[in-house]
Amino acid sequence: MTAPALEDLLRALTPQVLGALVRRYGQFEGCEDAVQEAVLAATVQWPAEGVPHHPRGWLTTVAARRFVDQLRSDQARRERESATAAEVVPEDVPDTDDTLLLLFLCCHPTLTAASQTALTLRAVGGLTTAEIARAFLVPEATMAARISRAKQRVKAAGSTFGLPAGAEREERLRVVLHVLYLIFNEGYTASSGRALHRADLAHEAIRLTRTVHAQLPEDDEVTGLLALMLLTHARRAARTTADGDLVPLDEQDRTRWDRGLIDEGTELVKGALAGRSLGPYQLQAAIAATHADATTAKETNWPQVHALYLILERIAPNPMVTLNRAIALAETEGPRAGLALLATLDDDARLAGHHRLLSVRAHLLEQTGDTAGAHAHYRRAAKATASLAEQRYLESRAARVRTA
Repeated sequence: MTAPALEDLLRALTPQVLGALVRRYGQFEGCEDAVQEAVLAATVQWPAEGVPHHPRGWLTTVAARRFVDQLRSDQARRERESATAAEVVPEDVPDTDDTLLLLFLCCHPTLTAASQTALTLRAVGGLTTAEIARAFLVPEATMAARISRAKQRVKAAGSTFGLPAGAEREERLRVVLHVLYLIFNEGYTASSGRALHRADLAHEAIRLTRTVHAQLPEDDEVTGLLALMLLTHARRAARTTADGDLVPLDEQDRTRWDRGLIDEGTELVKGALAGRSLGPYQLQAAIAATHADATTAKETNWPQVHALYLILERIAPNPMVTLNRAIALAETEGPRAGLALLATLDDDARLAGHHRLLSVRAHLLEQTGDTAGAHAHYRRAAKATASLAEQRYLESRAARVRTA
């Protein structure tokens, strides 16, 4: 087995093994340490000795033994150790995947969105603390402290390892999907740094969402989120030039879009929209599918895109949805109609000074012939984003309209 294939296998198995240990022993932090030791042992032994016939069982057994050994060496937990260490580590590991339960635990409602994301990437995604810190451009020590606090908060909340029931289960699932959505968005368009995207984070979000979809195939919003990720990620190769400069959607070479991902995503959208309910991820996926269906930017069915945004705005009001609807409205009724809709967002504190609002207004002003206004807003947008790729693009647009 090649090194990349081994890494992929271990990354996929890690949450399953961790879930099995947490279910059995109930100590999240101690179980995670034991699993990391087992994974480290596998990276050393498997290349030399070969991958065992049941790799998940091997990892679970080794991790369980490491966990029990740690309890035995912890004199302060003598009573708990005697009860747990007396258990016989099973040689036959139940053929169950607890990844979804682990996601529910990592997305505990007592945690902030940042902590939920970090803990999910660490415990379920299998990323190291250093990798997560690099992804979000913070020192490793800062990220380690954030993850440690998240674990302690989950422990203090007295969380049990299991699926909540009824309305709580649905609410927790929405939190899980939101965290996966945030991870994907950070991978698809990095909020800061030199590169426009972080493919590793996008791939990890897709992998985890596939896992959730495999366990909840009848949930239309899970299906919609997976479809949205696939249809959006399909454009990745065409989003930047060879030098890493941003290429806007209407200028992308659509022959470079991944047709395999588009076909898979489109089929998922059809299934999701055929369900009894309609949620924001299904609608966003339908919008992405509409863009993917057009062989050129001019062939985009903008009336349909606008209609979908109208529905999305009604069921999930959000200023970013309105901003995107303004773009679609400008394509159907002209830039002045789009600018009028944008004006309704000027008093929304959530978008105050946001580079997306500034850049869209600049684009629409440019279309009306107001080059001075467009130049000023492109410059303001460039200063408002921490993404160097977006800064370069917006500065280039500002320079273009200045000389027009």
